[in-house]
Amino acid sequence: MDITISTSKNIDLAQIIDLYKANKWSAAKKPEILHKALMNSHSLVTAWNTDKLVGLGNAISDNYLVVYYPHLLVLPEYQNKGIGKLLMNKLQEKYMQFHMQMLTADKEAISFYKKMKFKTAGNTSPMWIYNGSEH
Repeated sequence: MDITISTSKNIDLAQIIDLYKANKWSAAKKPEILHKALMNSHSLVTAWNTDKLVGLGNAISDNYLVVYYPHLLVLPEYQNKGIGKLLMNKLQEKYMQFHMQMLTADKEAISFYKKMKFKTAGNTSPMWIYNGSEH
């Protein structure tokens, strides 16, 4: 399998929606807003198998101290093949020296992020006002 990582934001919306639906993310139900959010991310990286979008990750940042990684998705049939790691490594090329790299992880994602050297942030608790349905 030949996977290519790209930082281009030239991505067909239908492929983005297919990726989000395959992962059962509620953002797929808001395609226009999702597309705007991704296109306005500080960074967007994608994984491709030829011309098929198989993974995506993005970052929101103040460009100096803090970066937040809100989305990292890989098509289910491509998971556990190192693609998520490739995407995170590409994002971290840009943000590794930042004072704080943050994300929220649940379920199976927790062990993945621990392998990427993320850890629980002291005694903090993730908090949100959430308008989704998959949690």
